[in-house]
Amino acid sequence: MTLIKRILKYVLNIGLIFIITLLTLRLIFKEQELPEIIRDLRSADPLWIAGGAAAAILFVAGESVIIHYMLRILEQKTSFFRCLKYSFIGFFFSYITPSSTGGQPMQMYHMKKDKIKIGYSTLIMLIITIAYKSVLILLALGFMIFNFDTVRTYAGDLKWLIVLGFALNLIFISLLLLVFIKPIWARALGIKAVHLLSKLRVIKRKHKDKYTEKIIRICDTYAMGADYIKKNLAVVFRIFIMTALQRICLFAVTWIVYKAYGLSGTTFFDILTLQIIIAVAVEMLPLPGAAGISEGCFLLAFSGIFGDTLVKPALLISRGLTFYLILLIGAIVTFAAHIMNIKKEKREKNEQ
Repeated sequence: MTLIKRILKYVLNIGLIFIITLLTLRLIFKEQELPEIIRDLRSADPLWIAGGAAAAILFVAGESVIIHYMLRILEQKTSFFRCLKYSFIGFFFSYITPSSTGGQPMQMYHMKKDKIKIGYSTLIMLIITIAYKSVLILLALGFMIFNFDTVRTYAGDLKWLIVLGFALNLIFISLLLLVFIKPIWARALGIKAVHLLSKLRVIKRKHKDKYTEKIIRICDTYAMGADYIKKNLAVVFRIFIMTALQRICLFAVTWIVYKAYGLSGTTFFDILTLQIIIAVAVEMLPLPGAAGISEGCFLLAFSGIFGDTLVKPALLISRGLTFYLILLIGAIVTFAAHIMNIKKEKREKNEQ
């Protein structure tokens, strides 16, 4: 894919996110006037909202801590702020691509620009992926077991979407485990799948070899990751703990918005449970940023907690902090990194 085509694809994805969001908001607020919406938004305590923004940024910084920690273990000297750059770039591209597939390749690209070996960046991204998905499922199972009544009361209408989310996540994790435990089996299965898809014309026959090579490369990479994990269980355990804290920072934003409106009666534990369940339901869906579906799930799950009057402005603030704020900062960081890379390449070219 050429650079122009790639940029065009990202621009179209961003446009799709905003179109879906605008249509969703128009549907949600069709019976309300703009001054009324602004009044409800302004009634939230700005200090709590600032706390929510800080929690959202801490969520991104949490991944930076993990990247920095792993680079230090791999004896790669890199500043924390450079790792923060990788995280914002990663989340920006994850938010604008279906099923968050675009983030890690761009992180690895920028790590390579900073002279970090591709083997190291691949290993780091692999372990982060495993921890990120596994922690979500473990949190969801734990919170559902100990707080099932809350899920049944407030998220009962989402039950089939929750089941689908669990199924997609578990399939993904199962495939990861297969590659880890039996990499040769996984490689053979992947090659057979490519062959079948080629016969069914789902993928073009001329691209069959390219996809086969990609399957082999992925399996070899995961086998390397499996070997590292077996030899460094203590490191991986710490990464799982850090990932759990990272994800809780993001899930806690809805509770912060709840407190911003001076509400009480629902515990932090209950709100966290619902937000985790929503994440399970929407994260694996092939929509950039899970736009539209995230807003719908929020309204269904939190109407009984915020009330009919405040649930809509709460949605705007919560989604604004957890998605659009990160998207905006990520876009700025990505643009700045691109400009710096261009200047660096020009400087190196002039020095030759």
